Amino acid sequence: MMPLTLASPGEENIIRHVGGNPQLKKHLEDMGFVAGGTVTVVSAIAGNLIVSVKESRVAISREMAGKIMI
Repeated sequence: MMPLTLASPGEENIIRHVGGNPQLKKHLEDMGFVAGGTVTVVSAIAGNLIVSVKESRVAISREMAGKIMI
């Protein structure tokens, strides 16, 4: 397991665990980051990530991406 921040762009990954405090965890799950789902890093800009999850593109901070384990 590794944080999403270490994923290679363009590579599809399976989400293994979503961590963080309860509010952050719920926020990420509401955006589609759930265990067993897939996520693909589209690009990384200034440490922040643009990811494809549930057929949508979402921008998340480096801190949030660090809570998502793949």
